[in-house]
Amino acid sequence: MTLQSPGRSDGSIDGRARAWLALHAFRLNRAVHRAVNRNRRSISLSRSDHRPPPLVVGIGGTTRAISSTECALALALRGAEAAGAHTRLFGGTFLHSLPHYAPEQPARTDEQLQLIEAVRRADAVIIATPGYHGGVSGLVKNALDTLEELRADERPYLDGRAVGCIVTAYGWQATGSVLTSLRSIVHALRGWPTPFGAGINTLETRFDSADSCSDPKVVEQLATVGQQTATFALAFDAQRAHGAPAAASRSAASLASARSTTTPVAADTRPTRVLHAV
Repeated sequence: MTLQSPGRSDGSIDGRARAWLALHAFRLNRAVHRAVNRNRRSISLSRSDHRPPPLVVGIGGTTRAISSTECALALALRGAEAAGAHTRLFGGTFLHSLPHYAPEQPARTDEQLQLIEAVRRADAVIIATPGYHGGVSGLVKNALDTLEELRADERPYLDGRAVGCIVTAYGWQATGSVLTSLRSIVHALRGWPTPFGAGINTLETRFDSADSCSDPKVVEQLATVGQQTATFALAFDAQRAHGAPAAASRSAASLASARSTTTPVAADTRPTRVLHAV
């Protein structure tokens, strides 16, 4: 997994602590692989040998180092890797470096261009946000607003891409409402939310690092998000490779979206703008 954030040093650790951390990391990695294997479909979906694995881009985090949101996202991406995908993570430190998106300004920073190009090449995306006062955080929303630059692409916005959704919150109330809100944003960007979305109550679940989660069930949920994202990316790619008509693809997208949420999907497929200057 490519981490788009600076490295961190944990300082000196005695031998017993190192051994404990190594054992915990091994158990966590094994739990992710078990969760992925349990959730694999009976059919085998893979690309032909001459084509690279799907790329899954992760977007999420907070301004706090080692945030629960970013740790959860990293675990989901690990699930995608176990399902055969390559991954790239844009964490909180990177998102904090993005300027406020201004659609009237044509110039883009290097950081904005990195995000835009990565999502343009992505076969699927996983978005993780904290629940702030009942909504998606401004940090994550600004990154999603930046994807307006994809409006004129052959695949505008998140069109034709599976999107996994993860929400962390200090209590259960915000997890459900923010997950619904995040799915609605994905629909507006023409993405396909995966059937399973993870809502994590950080009052009950602790993340000490990207390799440490106190609840094995949460690890399994996050692995499921990553596995579904990678599996759908492979399925969409196979459909494109066999020359499936665009209309059939759009119909399948509408059906999948309707099953995953009650938010209606617009029938108009023209690349109209999502953002409107006011």
